[in-house]
Amino acid sequence: MEFAGYFLTLIMGVSLGLLGGGGSILTVPILIYLFKINPVDATAYSLFIVGLAAGFGGFKKAKEGYVNFKVGAIFATPAFMGVFLARAYIIPKLPDTLFSMGSFVVTKGVLIMLIFAIMMIAASVTMIKGRKETIATSDVSSDPKTLNFPLIGLEGLVVGLLTGFVGAGGGFLIIPALVVLAGLNMKVAVGTSLMIISVKSLLGFLGDVMVNSNVDWTFLLILSGLSVVGIFIGSYLSQFVSDKKLKQAFGYFVLIMGTFILAQQIYS
Repeated sequence: MEFAGYFLTLIMGVSLGLLGGGGSILTVPILIYLFKINPVDATAYSLFIVGLAAGFGGFKKAKEGYVNFKVGAIFATPAFMGVFLARAYIIPKLPDTLFSMGSFVVTKGVLIMLIFAIMMIAASVTMIKGRKETIATSDVSSDPKTLNFPLIGLEGLVVGLLTGFVGAGGGFLIIPALVVLAGLNMKVAVGTSLMIISVKSLLGFLGDVMVNSNVDWTFLLILSGLSVVGIFIGSYLSQFVSDKKLKQAFGYFVLIMGTFILAQQIYS
């Protein structure tokens, strides 16, 4: 099972390199079901792996000129606050058992997995339907003075809190917000999203380290290294394959996984 976990971590990185996003949502299931890590620690480890992988991707996009740092900072500040608050203060304060309804007991781990499964299903719908690139027209030089600060800030805070809870990057939420609310074109939105995901995920992991210093760094760095290697492999392969059908197929896979996790948590 552990060998399968290492292999799928590499594949997760390949999917990130091929598709530019979405693959990180598989990190938590890999950690929980194959490495038998509890949901709270799995979401913490996922933040580090996702943050590091997104950092490599964001750096590459920045070199190509596809990162709007001004818009990213406006969105990211409340997102940073949200993810840090979730990992450092909200999750540690939650009781192990939240409530029960008959034989159905909702623990902290069950709540995390229920929210995660719902996010997986929402992300899969986004990947299956695809994104409309015609609704954004501005480029990397978008003027932040024209932005809707309250809406962007609220979206950033919500995404940060969700990221802190489930340990996934949240790119499927960030990119539409950057396109619709900030008016960025798709390529710039993807690059800016990677930058935001990297910093907020690593900041969330820092919140975990502050309250729990029992981190298996050797294990974590091995998984992170595999995901980064996978990203470079995926980036190379992306020159030869169309990402549209791949993203739809991957979306259906994530949909099945999300539905399975949701059903397991409800009926187990």
